[in-house]
Amino acid sequence: MIKQLKLKDYILIDELEANFHSGLNVITGETGAGKSILINAIDIAFSSRVSKEVIKTGCEKAVIELTIDNTKHDLSDLFAQNGIDDFGQEIVLSKEITPSGVRTRINGTLINQDFLKSIKSLFLDIHSQHQTYVFMQPKYHITLLDNYAKDVYGNILNDYKLLYKKYTDTLNLLEQAKNSADTTENQIEFLKFQVNEISEANIQSTTEDAELNEELEVLANAEKLKELTGQSYWAINGDDGSIIEALVKIKQNISKASSMDSNLEEIEGRYIDAVENLKDIASELHNYSQNLDNDEARLNEIQERLYLLDKLKRKYGDSLEAVMATYDKLSEELNGIEFSTQNIEALQAEITQIRTELEKKAEEISEYRKNYASVLSGYIQEKLEQLEMPKARFEISVKDKELGQDGADEVEFLISTNISEDLKPLAKVASGGEISRVMLAIKSIFAQSDNIDTVIFDEIDTGISGKASQSVAEEIKALAKYHQIILITHQPIIASKSDKHFYVRKSQEDETKVEVYVLTGENRVKALAELAGGDINDESIKFARSLLNEELVRQ
Repeated sequence: MIKQLKLKDYILIDELEANFHSGLNVITGETGAGKSILINAIDIAFSSRVSKEVIKTGCEKAVIELTIDNTKHDLSDLFAQNGIDDFGQEIVLSKEITPSGVRTRINGTLINQDFLKSIKSLFLDIHSQHQTYVFMQPKYHITLLDNYAKDVYGNILNDYKLLYKKYTDTLNLLEQAKNSADTTENQIEFLKFQVNEISEANIQSTTEDAELNEELEVLANAEKLKELTGQSYWAINGDDGSIIEALVKIKQNISKASSMDSNLEEIEGRYIDAVENLKDIASELHNYSQNLDNDEARLNEIQERLYLLDKLKRKYGDSLEAVMATYDKLSEELNGIEFSTQNIEALQAEITQIRTELEKKAEEISEYRKNYASVLSGYIQEKLEQLEMPKARFEISVKDKELGQDGADEVEFLISTNISEDLKPLAKVASGGEISRVMLAIKSIFAQSDNIDTVIFDEIDTGISGKASQSVAEEIKALAKYHQIILITHQPIIASKSDKHFYVRKSQEDETKVEVYVLTGENRVKALAELAGGDINDESIKFARSLLNEELVRQ
């Protein structure tokens, strides 16, 4: 439910905080006072499109913040997938509107409009003369019927949906198998040639070409390397005049010096190590030079191998890694073709078997739906009679259709509000007063199975008065046991049923402002009296008190 609404610099409101009751919240006020501002703000918080015109004149931005108390829906996984902090039962939905754009956040995290739309469908249902109500849309009718009877055939329907998913998955596999089977013999042969060409190359690793290029560089320069390393060896450790010979003489001098001054011993040790290291280097250079051969056969072998690898890279990728990836892809495609041609008959047999099971389950579900549609139609028609629509006829139509995700039924709510008219789709009901009462009747019946938290009625009393008003008031009060209700009304009888009464007042002094008050005690009596008679006098006050006393007695 909506726990709190905060507004800042929104239309004619500087700053506002409204805390709502979990039951029936009524909004009243003079005509033109701005009663719809609260409802519109809640709707805008959940809407994808917002006009910058809602920013209060002279301000940089408007802010709407809703605090929602969530007790019905487990959103932990959904929040985790979208990087949204989970605050437990509390959800904070905020919308910041600036001239350049709109930012919407849930628990401080920016969200996209698709996510916002999915959240709205869980928490909010708005009915006004200008908005499409969820019950008016045929696509929801089958869900409403199924939710109502979920304890009876819900498990069967769930089994059907799982089986239907398997059915569509298998159909897709069959389609893929048929497409693969249609591949021409030439295409298959070409695939085999490509796979074999890469396979027969026997690529050792994705770095084989780089390693071979390094070896090729050595072999191609073998003579020069032998010359350079040999000369280096003789310069270091050759006969007369070598570096080592000179270094040995220096060592003798350092040794004599260290015998005279012990401080030179550490230097002598380091010098000896350096000479030994140089001797090792000379030895390794000598070995390298002696063992280096100009292997023409190996040189040719490497060049041929690199030519083959370069050819594969030109055809299948710009690196050996890409060539191997292409090999995997082509192999998978070839295996799929060979498997598919063998698998078509098995898939067709499986599909036939699954469809037989689906048709059997769909028939069982359809029987339940028709029975419950008949029962519910009667309940709703009784409600319409209680709401002063004695001539109305209501029917939940269940017609056959092709197997689908929800079964083999097309469900639609039909109504006739006049005795002389045939049943028509609910969306074609014309009168505002009739729509309000029809929606209320349906909502009352589905209340216990409907998971939407908050229902908003904008001027539900349009076109009704007298006895009908009393009936509507009682039905709304009953509905508030299952849903949070927020409504705008002009009827004192309906307003008297509220758990919380908001009064909207517009003032025009230095500037136009809209203010919202919570009415209690005598202030509430006066507001009801004003609704009843237009003027506050002894008679209207007496009537207002009678409404409140009657309500207290009922409680």
